[in-house]
Amino acid sequence: MDQRTIGPYTVSAIGLGAMPMSMNGDRVYPDHDDAIATVHAALEAGVTFIDTADIYAPSWDTMGHNERIVRDALVTWGGSTDGILVATKGGITRTAEKDFGRDGSLAYLRSAVQKSLQNLGVDVIDLYQYHRPDRWLVYGEIIDNLKTLQSEGLIREIGISNASVEEIEIARQVLGDGGLASVQNEFSPRHPGSYGELRYCDEHGIAFLPWSPLGGTGGGARAVGERFGVFREIGEAHGVSPQQVVLAWELSLSPVVVPIPGARRAASIADSARAADLHLSADELARCAAAVNIEV
Repeated sequence: MDQRTIGPYTVSAIGLGAMPMSMNGDRVYPDHDDAIATVHAALEAGVTFIDTADIYAPSWDTMGHNERIVRDALVTWGGSTDGILVATKGGITRTAEKDFGRDGSLAYLRSAVQKSLQNLGVDVIDLYQYHRPDRWLVYGEIIDNLKTLQSEGLIREIGISNASVEEIEIARQVLGDGGLASVQNEFSPRHPGSYGELRYCDEHGIAFLPWSPLGGTGGGARAVGERFGVFREIGEAHGVSPQQVVLAWELSLSPVVVPIPGARRAASIADSARAADLHLSADELARCAAAVNIEV
């Protein structure tokens, strides 16, 4: 598979978004063995980047569920795990009193990182991403908290998620040149609103990781070829799925783009991984951009 970079790491051009195995719009989850098989299918297809988060779980009291799936999959993988980058996220809280709160304090983030280390079965997290802004705190101070955890040796590289251009700029100022490894925002034909952040990352050499790159787990990904007929038409011309066309188009937008399509079935990630080898013509790429209504 084609390779791209996230900070100092070289990874596959297509990653695996592990979330749907523990949290999705349908609220239908694979059993543990099937989830492991999905991760193994990704690895067999050449995927070397896996994205997870501490809150990806069926309920508030099962936090870490998805991280543990990823851990178990890597432990039981028959091949080499050298070169596989696992990224996780923190900063969103889940409790019985309030599901999906926010906390960017140093004390909370340190606790979250320590739990993620245990869930993942590692001594240090290679890429830790701040999940969503805590609007009660100054964003620069939150990024400085991550820098503290980095200095303590708990995390190697820092990323941010669901960030505006202004927040990306703040993170760059706090972390210094090359200190921000990645930005993970929602981006797809259904949700092209982060194109400005993508272009900013392209200009500054920061990896841009589209989450829900096919349109989401609530049916958007399955129906992308119906809602945007051009992807279906181009797919039919190449003998591939419309989902592959979407991912190939996203990859064409910039060398910093590393889509992380979610999957809860082995067949889904195997299909998505093949998008890295799909090359579209300039005319086909222009048709895709026009369908999404963005200017490339």
